[in-house]
Amino acid sequence: MPLVDIQLIRGVFSPEQKKTMIENVTDAIIAVEGEAMRSVTWVRVQEYESGEWAIGGQPLTTAAVKAMAGKKAPAMA
Repeated sequence: MPLVDIQLIRGVFSPEQKKTMIENVTDAIIAVEGEAMRSVTWVRVQEYESGEWAIGGQPLTTAAVKAMAGKKAPAMA
């Protein structure tokens, strides 16, 4: 039973993008393991709040990730 965890910063990807990730990751597992494994392949998306993820000791924010991708970050309250 394959289990794949995808960890993201909340607000970077849309629900449709996350759905596409799940479908594509599942298809990649099936390409290796075979179609019989589809019904037992788990993909989980876990999201962390902006700033709760750090690289090199520096918090990474939704705005920073969107800037890297050339996207505009949503306004934060």
